[in-house]
Amino acid sequence: MKLRYYILTILLFWVGVVTAQSVKFVASVNSNTVAVGEQFQVDFSLNGNGENFVPPSFRGLQVLSGPNVSTSMESINGKTTVSNSFSYILMATTEGEFSIGSATITVGGYKTSTNPIRIRVTKGTLPPRGGAQQAPQNGADNSIIQGNSADLAKSLFIKAIVDKPTVYQGQQLTLSFRIYTRVGIEDSRVDKVPDLTGFWNEDIKNQQGQVQWHVETYKGLKYNAADIKQTILFPEHSGNITIEPMEMTLLVRQPVHSNDIMDQMFGGSFKEVKYQAKSAPVVIHVKPLPDAGKPASFAGAVGTFNMDASIDKTELKANEALNYRVKVTGAGNIKLLKTLNTGFPLDFEKYDPKIQDTITERADGVSGRRIYNYLLIPRHQGEYTIDPVKFSYFNPATNRYVTLTSKPYKIKVNKGVAESNVATLAGANKQDIKVLDNDIRYIKTNDGMLARPGDEFFGSATFYVLLALGPILCIGAFNYRNRMIKFNSDVVLVKNKRAGKVAAKRLANAQKQLAANNTAAFYEELFKGMYGYLSDKLNIPYANLDRATIASALAAKALEEPLINRVLETLDLCEMARYAPVTHISKQEVFEKAKGIISDIENKI
Repeated sequence: MKLRYYILTILLFWVGVVTAQSVKFVASVNSNTVAVGEQFQVDFSLNGNGENFVPPSFRGLQVLSGPNVSTSMESINGKTTVSNSFSYILMATTEGEFSIGSATITVGGYKTSTNPIRIRVTKGTLPPRGGAQQAPQNGADNSIIQGNSADLAKSLFIKAIVDKPTVYQGQQLTLSFRIYTRVGIEDSRVDKVPDLTGFWNEDIKNQQGQVQWHVETYKGLKYNAADIKQTILFPEHSGNITIEPMEMTLLVRQPVHSNDIMDQMFGGSFKEVKYQAKSAPVVIHVKPLPDAGKPASFAGAVGTFNMDASIDKTELKANEALNYRVKVTGAGNIKLLKTLNTGFPLDFEKYDPKIQDTITERADGVSGRRIYNYLLIPRHQGEYTIDPVKFSYFNPATNRYVTLTSKPYKIKVNKGVAESNVATLAGANKQDIKVLDNDIRYIKTNDGMLARPGDEFFGSATFYVLLALGPILCIGAFNYRNRMIKFNSDVVLVKNKRAGKVAAKRLANAQKQLAANNTAAFYEELFKGMYGYLSDKLNIPYANLDRATIASALAAKALEEPLINRVLETLDLCEMARYAPVTHISKQEVFEKAKGIISDIENKI
C-alpha cells in the first residue's frame, strides 16, 4: 500500500509540473512608448485555466479600467482549448521610464508569473498608433455604437454625494463624485467638471494614486463603486448654492443577443457601447452665521480650534528682537484664517507675521495647524506687557461662538547700545536683523602741505571766504542734525511722511509679480501695500485695520465718500483674489486702481 501511495504521489506531482510547464502566462502591451495623457492597454494572457490572479502594482501609472476578464474556448476535432485574458486600460501622467511588474496566477497548484514590461513615457501627445486591431472573439461584434440611455441608466450612473446638505457659512463639507456600475467599463473620459462657484474648495489627493473600487448596495442592488473626485468645500456666502453636474463619456461592454449556439454556450456576444453619464445637480443650503453672541474678535473662523501663545524671552535690551508665536490648531477653514488681532506695546516695532501651515486634507475634512511668528523690536528700555491674544470661532456642532484667550507676558527691556541702528529684516530670526550704519563716523584726515607765507593763495579773499565757510557749515550741520533728531522722534509724523514712498516700493514689487504672471503673489503684494500705506498714513496699527476703522478714519480726514468706497472695494477685491480666482476684472486694472487711490489720498491729505 505504501509503495502504491508513493507512486501515485510522484505521478500527480509529475502531472502538475508538466501541466504548469505547458501553460504559458504572458504579458503584452499595445505600445511600449506612449505620451503623457495617452491611454494604452496591458494584457495578461493564459492559455489554460488558473486561479488567484494577482496583478502588478502599476506604480507611476493611472488605472482607468480593469481588470477586464475575458475567456474563450475552442474545440477542434474533439480537442478543447481554453484561454483567459486579464486586461487593463492605463494612462501615463508623468514623463520617464516605468516598469510594469510581474503578474502571478496559480495553475495546477503552482504559481507562474509574467515577465516585467518596460514603458517609456514621452512629453506631449503622440500621433495615433497604427497596426492591426484585435480580432473579435467568439464572433463578437466589437464595433463602437452609441449606448441606449434607457438600458444603461440603471446599470451605470454618477452621483454627487455631500456629507452635509445644510451647513453654516464657512463650515466645511465634503463633495464626492461617485460612479456606480454593473457593467464592464473599457474606457472613460471626464467631459465637464463643475467650477464650484460660491465655494472656496480644496481637492482631496488620492494617496493610492489610482481609483479604489468597492462593492456598494444602492436601492437593493449591488454595484461596483468608486469615488472619481473628492473635494472639500467652504461656502463663501449664505443662501442656496447649486453644485453643477459632472459629465463623463464611458466605453462599456454590453451583451447582445446571438442565435449562435456556441455564443450562447460560452457567454454570448458583446458590443463596445459609448455612453454619456451625468450626475444630478445638488443644492447646498447655507445658513448665515448668527449675530447673537458674536464676539468682537471673531474674524470668520468656523470649526473647532485650540490656540496658545509663547515667547522666546522675557528680558532683553532695547533694539534687540524677540519672537512672539501664536499657534492655532484644529479642524475647519484654517487656511482662510485672517491675521490675529494682537495687542503689542506702542514702543514695540512689529513686522508682518511669518505664517507656517501644516495642513492635511482628508475625506473627513481639513485639519492641521497654523503658526503666526511675530518679530518684535522694543525701541526703549522699560517694563512692558504684551496683552493676551483673543481668537474667536464659531462651532457649528454646538451653534455657539467660542473665544480663546492666551496669557499675558511681562517684558523687561534694558538699556541697549546707543549707536546701533536696527533696520529692516528678511525673516523671523534675530540673524535677519542687521546693523546697517552708525550714527557717528570717525573723521578721516589726510596729510597735506602747508602753504608758505607770501604764497599767492594765503591771505587772499578766497582764503578768508573759505576760512569763514567752515564754521558756517558746521553751524548749519548742527542745526540740521537737531531738526532731524526732532523729526525722527515723532514716529507718527515719520510714518505719515514716508507712507507714499513705502507704498510705491510695494506697488513696484506687485508690478514685477504682475509681469511674471504670478497672480497669488501679485494680489498679496498689492494687499499688503495698501494696508501698510493706510496704517502709516492714518496712524492705525496694522492689526487693528478693518473696513469700519478705515472708512471712519478716511472720513475724519474729510475725504469724499466716492474715494472711500473705491478704497474699500479695492481692498475687498484684493483680499478675495488671494483665496479665489477673480475673472470680472483684470489684474492690470486692479493695479491701476490701487495706484490711483494712493495718489488721490496723497494729494488730499
